[in-house]
Formats: sequence, structure tokens, C-alpha cells
Amino acid sequence: MVPFFVQIKCKLGQSYTVANALAEAEIASEIYSTAGQYDLLVKFYVDKDTDIGHFVNEKVQVLPGIQDTLTIITFKAFGGS
Repeated sequence: MVPFFVQIKCKLGQSYTVANALAEAEIASEIYSTAGQYDLLVKFYVDKDTDIGHFVNEKVQVLPGIQDTLTIITFKAFGGS
């Protein structure tokens, strides 16, 4: 499985609606509310053969209440067991 993160900027007043929609869709591993330019930080895992761009476009950006996204692809996790 390949992990990646998406920061989501929601339309005003829609952060909880978007977070709940992500949780109900059962496509996210973790969902966090954040302060700053973006309202949510979401961690996803996909199969190594999955096109991340298509996944974000077809599964995430289509949810009502999302204004903008920033996808962060990671390379290596440090620390931990």
C-alpha cells in the first residue's frame, strides 16, 4: 500500500460536512482538522498500481463542500518500530 496526504480547503462552513463525507465513504485512513490555509489533512492508502491523481480527482475532489486540494506524496517514513 502507498500512503499519501491531501490537504483540503473547504467552502466556508463545510469542514465538518466534508470530514463526515470522507469518513462515511471509508476511503481515508485518518482525517484531521487543521489551522491555516487548509481546513483538513487527510491520509490515504492506495494499492501501488493505483493512479493517485485519478483517485484524488474521482474520489476526493467530487465531494460537496471542497474548494481546493493539495496532494502530498511521501517517500519514506522515519522513526517508529
